Amino acid sequence: MQKIKIKDFELFYQGNLTLLEKPKIAIVGSRKSSKYTKEITYLLSKKLSQKYTIITGGALGVDTEAHKGAYPNTIFVSPSSLDIIYPKSNENLIRNIYKNALALSEYEKNYRPYKHTFLQRNRIIVGLSDFVIITEADKKSGSMRSFEWAKEYGKKVYVIPHRINESSGTRYLANTNQAEVIWDIDEFCKNLGIKNTQNVLTLNEALKKYGSQLYEMELDGKVNIKNGKVYFN
Repeated sequence: MQKIKIKDFELFYQGNLTLLEKPKIAIVGSRKSSKYTKEITYLLSKKLSQKYTIITGGALGVDTEAHKGAYPNTIFVSPSSLDIIYPKSNENLIRNIYKNALALSEYEKNYRPYKHTFLQRNRIIVGLSDFVIITEADKKSGSMRSFEWAKEYGKKVYVIPHRINESSGTRYLANTNQAEVIWDIDEFCKNLGIKNTQNVLTLNEALKKYGSQLYEMELDGKVNIKNGKVYFN
């Protein structure tokens, strides 16, 4: 296993090191995220990956959607050594990242994940990023520990809007002005210098063009419908 020093971290790696040369955004959040959060995370990652490398932790929920949306412009930071795939349920995704994206770990061989390695992994994800997006988190969660790392490293934090009684952690960060809310994905990306190259229609425009077939396209994964807009994959 080869080793590289990145900033203050000495890490083992597998995959495409050129991804480290691009600006990087950490996207983190709950493993038990809502359908809404997963959709927004995927769309954000897909759009942001036109300019940025998306870095996250390979877990179920938010991490998975961030990796999928950004692939192959994504970095996986593992809580175990890279010879041990974790979580096993994401084995196909992680192996594809080994081949076509980039995986990093502090541990050389035969090192299984422990509670503390998830927290240590989060510090790497945040430390390597230019800023952090938390798309869903309860007030007492590992994702909120990522916020603490962001404060320590002086990284700006963004969150997405949620309904009352959902994602108590990100709502707390927004309400206390410790994180900025992403109200509009297209506007957020535009402010980062990312042009809207994805085919997007309003819901009314898409219904006029495709009729009821539009919802079959959504079920097939050909489009994502969110906030009155239709995003073509």
